Amino acid sequence: MSEDNPILPELARGGGPSRSDGGGAGVAGAAHRPSTTGFAGGPPPRSGEDLPLDVLADFPAIPEGWAYLDSAATAQKPRAVVDAITRAYGETYATVHRGVYQRSADMTLAYEAARRRVAAFTGAPSADEVVFVRGATEGINLVAQCWAGTQLEAGDRILLSTLEHHSNIVPWQMTAERVGAAIDVVPLTADGRIDLDAMERMLTPAHKLVALAHVSNVLGSVLDAKRAAELAHGVGAKLLLDGCQAVPRMPVNVAELGCDFYVFSGHKLYGPTGIGVLWGRAELLDAMPPYQGGGSMIDRVTFARTTYAPPPGRFEAGTPHIVGVVGLHAAIDYVESIGLERIHAHETALVRETREALAGLNSVRVFGPDDSAGIVSFAVEGVHPHDVATILDEGQVAIRAGHHCAQPLMDALGVPATARASFGVYNGPADVAALVKGIERVTRIFG
Repeated sequence: MSEDNPILPELARGGGPSRSDGGGAGVAGAAHRPSTTGFAGGPPPRSGEDLPLDVLADFPAIPEGWAYLDSAATAQKPRAVVDAITRAYGETYATVHRGVYQRSADMTLAYEAARRRVAAFTGAPSADEVVFVRGATEGINLVAQCWAGTQLEAGDRILLSTLEHHSNIVPWQMTAERVGAAIDVVPLTADGRIDLDAMERMLTPAHKLVALAHVSNVLGSVLDAKRAAELAHGVGAKLLLDGCQAVPRMPVNVAELGCDFYVFSGHKLYGPTGIGVLWGRAELLDAMPPYQGGGSMIDRVTFARTTYAPPPGRFEAGTPHIVGVVGLHAAIDYVESIGLERIHAHETALVRETREALAGLNSVRVFGPDDSAGIVSFAVEGVHPHDVATILDEGQVAIRAGHHCAQPLMDALGVPATARASFGVYNGPADVAALVKGIERVTRIFG
């Protein structure tokens, strides 16, 4: 259940998905958009509640007939999140942690309630282990500078994988160069998973940090995070997980996973841009120096010496993204009102339907494992992915095309880029059908 929050409206706290009987948060004055989530050939796997999902009417920015298949880049926002942000700016806005007047006190309560909400959502043992950052990129950079940058020495090693996003490569390269550490790269299995058997063989006591994607943003492959944590800890290394593609699609419990750091961005979780989360074990955060200096992160300032606040405040210099935090709270409430198990089952069914349809097209190569989480990357023989995406857009199908900030993975796959369809709670078989129809048109045009 949500923490009590005096800032969030009832819609944001309790506004779940709309139902086929017309309930839920529709858009005032908008034409009714019929559900597109009736699965052909029977329903997908169920997890305690009826599927498929029927939430399209909750998303005002998705017009009828538009297949939005780029959720891995950024998710569309439900009305509950839009309303929470609008109310926070338009009715209840004030600064946090500083004002003694009532509205500031109320907004501070809302801000810290959101921190507790994130802790509950991720299974964090304490809300004091939750640091608000601008996004996963900043969270990784924070760990790279404040933990790895102070704990690693010349000769130490960092272990990454072939499929990592640039945000989980470049910060470690910068730190490694500064301290004299080296980077090793775990290869992939034939179907596009991080090869944990190879990782086990590669790890040595010189490895101090392992940083891996929980779910690949290109292949959708899901890491066996518990085993990865056991392997890392077996040689005394810490494990950071990039959870950007995991938290919108499946339940995540950092305590059960056994990782040491976990990062994710709010905008992929149906929340606002410019807000994200770094979770870290308390003892690790306590030992880390500040990331930035300024207001709010201090204990006492003199010209002779400054002492710092304990975590998480130590890492949240300046006026924070207050309304972003409120919107993130609303997004978590919305997602959990549906249920992460239901979302995972829903997207799994869409992935299965897509991969089966594309397998019937001889000129299409599909990447990644069959059980990829919410993401299908593919290439059409002889056609650049940008051309594929342009033609699909003519048919109102929005996908991503390019290297997806994963150029080392593209090199490993032997392609300059891929086309990528990624699903959200608002997608259904009609979107899959539109995608396949558009790809068939591509093959005819370039055939």
